[in-house]
Amino acid sequence: MDRLDELSLLVAVIDAGGLAAAGRRLRRSPAAMTRALAALEERAGARLIERTTRRLAPTEAGRELAEHARRLLADYDAALETSAPTAVRGLLRVTGPTVFGGRHLVPVVNAFLSQHPAVRADVTLHDRNLDLIESELHVALRIGALADSSLLVRRVGSVRRITVATPAYLARRGEPKTPADLADHDTILTTVVSASPEWRFEAGGRPRAVRLDPRLRVNNVEAALAAVLADQGIGRALSYQVADELADGRLVRLLRDFEPAPLPVQLLTAGGRFMPPLVRAFLDDAAPRLERLAILRESEA
Repeated sequence: MDRLDELSLLVAVIDAGGLAAAGRRLRRSPAAMTRALAALEERAGARLIERTTRRLAPTEAGRELAEHARRLLADYDAALETSAPTAVRGLLRVTGPTVFGGRHLVPVVNAFLSQHPAVRADVTLHDRNLDLIESELHVALRIGALADSSLLVRRVGSVRRITVATPAYLARRGEPKTPADLADHDTILTTVVSASPEWRFEAGGRPRAVRLDPRLRVNNVEAALAAVLADQGIGRALSYQVADELADGRLVRLLRDFEPAPLPVQLLTAGGRFMPPLVRAFLDDAAPRLERLAILRESEA
């Protein structure tokens, strides 16, 4: 960590009122924040932050240094604004779900790279939500409710979890009219979504779980959908995963009146007001592109 970073850290800790909150803004782990603050205090030869189990507050020396730091950092930012090149540059690290990322997020990243020749990108596609700070990621695309409210969030649309089968399967076995009818059907369970053999629906605005005895369990979404398309049974998917198959009639959407509420699709970053220009430029470019995707707007209906 260079000297300006140390001063930025001190200001962030004081403004945020805590090491953890400041670490989220600066994209640093709590351990890294503690080490950096200790190093700054040793360099300054004074205690800068009083830390107890109940509160955190700057000492007199900490307040004085922070005021000097604010002026210095403001001058530094002003100098960069007047001398820095206008081109966006650097390495952008992005993550997203495997299927959605491959189909829709990577093309958005490609479009951004085409506009900015000085940018490189590292895209990690994973169906487990990776921690942005620990994994040193700039931006994540997430589907579903979020647990960490400290992240900056931009909603770009929504999708639905829907139930599908092929016309051939339905001609052979009939169409379920209620979730309870699934007990008389072959079902295909995607275990990467949930290992529990049940699907959740809504009836009259109230959640309802239906226990299944799956004919087939698969730990990969696309493999499970391949089995559904092979007429092996009824499956579930997010609406974007089967948009083409529904449009061309290869799949039929079932139990629509019992579908759960739409799941939000969101772009996340831990940047705050310290967001790097590269990350801000990507968000400003990516969000409108994703918002225009028909697959993220149809589920609002």
